[in-house]
Amino acid sequence: MLKQLRKDKNLTQQELAEEIGISSIYVRKIEKGAVKPGRETLILYENYFGISMRELFPDIFFIINDKKCINEQRAI
Repeated sequence: MLKQLRKDKNLTQQELAEEIGISSIYVRKIEKGAVKPGRETLILYENYFGISMRELFPDIFFIINDKKCINEQRAI
């Protein structure tokens, strides 16, 4: 979703990074899912795109703790 939103605005990763004030490497890692953005970055994305951070980053706001769930599944 993030990559598509960026492309819909005809922005490169570098241009988006400059617009919101983070590094292009960080934008790339966020789009690939290699890192989860911190609170400040969530707010930057939310303000820039005008979309709730819960919609932009739904995996961060899951109720279930993924690691706990995985560990419990392994124990079964």
